[in-house]
Amino acid sequence: MDSLPPLNPLRAFEAAGRLQSIRRAAEELLVTPGAVSRQVQRLETYLGVKLFRRDPREIVLTTEGEQYLAAVTRHFDGLREETLKLTGRRTMEILRVRAYTTFAMKWLIPRLSTFNASNDTTEVRLTTSNETVDFDRENVDGAIRLGDGNWPGVEVDRVMKNELVPLCTPAFRESHGLNEFGDLSRIHLLHSFIRPDDWRYWLESAGCKTVDPYAGDKYASSTLAYQATLEGQGVMIAQKALFLDELRSGRLVQPFEHSLDRGDFTYYFIYPRNRLRNPAFRRFRIWLLEQAAAATQSAALNPVETQTQP
Repeated sequence: MDSLPPLNPLRAFEAAGRLQSIRRAAEELLVTPGAVSRQVQRLETYLGVKLFRRDPREIVLTTEGEQYLAAVTRHFDGLREETLKLTGRRTMEILRVRAYTTFAMKWLIPRLSTFNASNDTTEVRLTTSNETVDFDRENVDGAIRLGDGNWPGVEVDRVMKNELVPLCTPAFRESHGLNEFGDLSRIHLLHSFIRPDDWRYWLESAGCKTVDPYAGDKYASSTLAYQATLEGQGVMIAQKALFLDELRSGRLVQPFEHSLDRGDFTYYFIYPRNRLRNPAFRRFRIWLLEQAAAATQSAALNPVETQTQP
């Protein structure tokens, strides 16, 4: 019987199977896509088994490929661990995560230090974008997206409740006498371009028909609308979960008790299923969902009292 093939074909197969992409495997291994394909084909020839189904735009693991990848992954994880023990050298695992600017600044970044403290061999590279993520073409492992939870072809985890409320500074509320919903017609409503209908949803749920939901100033992100709110330029419509610290500190107030729960339309963590084969990604996902659950529990145990005008 022939001797076992060298490690290169196994590395090529493991990367291609984990990433479900010849191109991304080539980028990770710093070789050409053709080199990865040749190494995988060499392994298939040696084993006498097809490991992938090859379509024009993608590769898909066969049943045998799924089983073999699980075994190869276990051995690779063990090799990495034993190499670390032997050499004392730590290799950094890179995770590429995408989120909206406001979510990243107000929720994710303040919590990331707790992940970093217990995962010193994992580097999280966080980018922000409002655009739809294309996992087949972009080097992104997971993304925080706002939607109804329906993203075909990827795994989806609900992160938090989407509760819409108006927010302003205490001084603005006092100087403009916000007592009734209709009072909003006298002031600037502050909007985010990426969620242009939030004021309309909230006003309709409050039964208010005397306020133009699209009037006022519009900003590229809720972060900019938040800064304008702090400067006393108007009242923003916001996702309450992202601004609990400001509400508890008194920097912002919720001038009306009414809030709108958007139900399934909220923040989700989405990612290709094959990312779950990556131990570092699995740890990040578990950490993210634990942080979200803890934040939800804290909000329930320590609710913010609505500060209405006396």
